[in-house]
Amino acid sequence: MEAYPLTPSLLEAVKNHDVELVKSVLKKKTNLEVTDSQKRTPLLIATQNNDVEIAWLLIEAGADVNAQDQKQDSPLLYAAAEGRLQILRLILKSKPNFKIYNRYGGTALLPAAERGHVDIVKELLKTKIDINHKNNLGWTALLEAIVLGDGGPRQQEIVRLLISSKADVNIPDNDGISPLAHAKRRKFTEMVKILEAAGAK
Repeated sequence: MEAYPLTPSLLEAVKNHDVELVKSVLKKKTNLEVTDSQKRTPLLIATQNNDVEIAWLLIEAGADVNAQDQKQDSPLLYAAAEGRLQILRLILKSKPNFKIYNRYGGTALLPAAERGHVDIVKELLKTKIDINHKNNLGWTALLEAIVLGDGGPRQQEIVRLLISSKADVNIPDNDGISPLAHAKRRKFTEMVKILEAAGAK
């Protein structure tokens, strides 16, 4: 097995937000996929730290945007879930694998919809991500926006975006409860109107 230099450490440089040291290390033959005790790669750590420049340097150097840690987070999944828009845009240029799922069996779109990350949802809807994918709980992005959201303006906008991108408004959860039924149960009046206008039952 080919040996890689141990010092200076790419992991430590990234963890310390040291852009110049990262640049220096990347000039040498370096293992971009080295992991820490949590199986996090340098790119995942940079994503978690929201270090846009370091993330860009790593992606330009060929870092794997799909590598998952022990919690099944990848740079793509984490950036989407935590609203790291600039890093997400860099990752999307690398054509990530949208069929790598988080620990709940979901795509990057689901937590973005749940957490009201409107701009993240907009970016993901420009890709070939499966808009109707169901996670292990039986929830689609549309259901997550309703069931786990607060019914406010951001989630309403996400529901509109999903519908305009041809999300199926009638896919139920694992208990057979539809998005419309969930919205009615939670008394999300505006969402009910949006869903009914889109043909939800």
